[in-house]
Amino acid sequence: MSASTVSINGEFQRGQDVRAQNTLACLALGNILKSSLGPVGQDKMLVDEVGDVTITNDGATIVKQLEVEHPAAKVLVELSNLQDQEVGDGTTSVVILASELLRQGNELHKQHVHPTSIISGFNFAKKEALKFIVEHLSQKVDGLGEECIMNAARTSISSKIIGQESDFFAKLAVDAVTAVKTMKNGQIKYPVKSINILKAHGKSARESELVNGFALNCVRASQQMPNTIKNAKIALLDIDLRKMKLPLGVQVLVDDPRKIEDIRKREGDIIKERIEKMIRAGANVVLTTKGIDDMALKYFVEAGVMAVRRCKKSDLKAIAKATGGEVLLTLSDMEGEESVSASSFGEADLVEECRVGDGELIYIRGCKTTRAQTIILRGANDYMLDEIDRSLHDCMMVVKRTLESKSVVPGGGAVEAALSVHMEKIAETLSSREQLAVSAFAQALLILPKTLATNGAFDSTDLVAQLRSAHYTSQTDPRQVDLKYSGLDLEDGKIRNNLKHGVLEPTLSKVKMIRFATEAAITILRIDDFIKMSPNEKPNRAHDDHY
Repeated sequence: MSASTVSINGEFQRGQDVRAQNTLACLALGNILKSSLGPVGQDKMLVDEVGDVTITNDGATIVKQLEVEHPAAKVLVELSNLQDQEVGDGTTSVVILASELLRQGNELHKQHVHPTSIISGFNFAKKEALKFIVEHLSQKVDGLGEECIMNAARTSISSKIIGQESDFFAKLAVDAVTAVKTMKNGQIKYPVKSINILKAHGKSARESELVNGFALNCVRASQQMPNTIKNAKIALLDIDLRKMKLPLGVQVLVDDPRKIEDIRKREGDIIKERIEKMIRAGANVVLTTKGIDDMALKYFVEAGVMAVRRCKKSDLKAIAKATGGEVLLTLSDMEGEESVSASSFGEADLVEECRVGDGELIYIRGCKTTRAQTIILRGANDYMLDEIDRSLHDCMMVVKRTLESKSVVPGGGAVEAALSVHMEKIAETLSSREQLAVSAFAQALLILPKTLATNGAFDSTDLVAQLRSAHYTSQTDPRQVDLKYSGLDLEDGKIRNNLKHGVLEPTLSKVKMIRFATEAAITILRIDDFIKMSPNEKPNRAHDDHY
């Protein structure tokens, strides 16, 4: 039975029309991101339906804010988010490459090359590309020295709003990530989640600082409390320290009016006993997610204890992990009584309140179990602080991936140009239709150096031709192998050895980018039918005497 005779409650499209629509939607998304690629890329201003403004050139943030509706373009949005989670950088490149691969695949299909041949050619090219990166372009960090970690961080920062201060922020990111080094199952890990980022208005971005410890965006509950506690024993509570009230719906029926005062007194004594138990157990800093009333504050002030209320639960969990304590949800023990054990307290060398910008922060320094780090960002306004936060997070993820994978590749379009030349040579050795797909893959890779050159206000045709010539020479002339590190210099508009000039990226970033972009392009190229079901119409009046 032909598809045209099948009754479908909705819209039905098939063949080239579907592929053309999908390619167009993905190219539109890629074109939005193109101008924000590279160290001289532009920023985007995004305004949501509420009127909140975001100014950024981070690919993942842009596509997340766009609220894309086209189902094929949504694949690229998820692709960008995946690159952000897996690597943390390269989110713009991955969308641009995927959309260009789709365009090349669609052009081949117009020339009557079957999608199966295109897909198998792309898969073959992907495997060869990844193999070439690992064998010929990748460099071990150990052989290049510690400076290459800083260079990888600088390369990541150079394309952001804080690119002018790349040395300062690269050092900040490297120091923060190396400070949280931990051993897990015999492997060295760098948990970026252990680095807390706080934002404070005022001063310049250069006056941001790294604090060895955990910083809490809260203040002491009372100014009469000490603002510095040494050898701190920290009680972490998810308990209300206000006057005890009976739960909603619970009533106490009293037949003697004189007992009402006893009940009120007991309500206050319950909190007093809880506080005394914590102080007797040795707590000298109390952090709670809920409130502390004036009566409870009096007991803390008299005992010389620093108490902080309305902390975020996520912050308390991070402090518990860093100080070796635990968040107490209740003080009840197995016997039905209330008790506090000193083993549940976190330990730190120093807890102090310091003034930063317009407000105060609580610093917890010298944590017992893990090395917690906090970066205090300074900046003129919220938009700038948010963008510095995103830029620094990308940079820290690059440092983490470089330290964990211990290998880097030259940046500035060097990898893409080398792969393009290599893929064209491989395509010439194939005698099947996959030759066309591999050649198209080689052409698609050049979109990244072309876009970098265009954004730098240079002639992309001329620069990319010089770049390809250098890589062709490196692959054919054994005496000039070092030319394989040739990449674009977007300051002077010429070709240079980017390995020597410190333009480096983690190998993992390039490997994942090529793998994810190819898989996304293949996913969309496989689609040949589009069926959109119409919503069922609800009857708004009686039908056949039924209601």
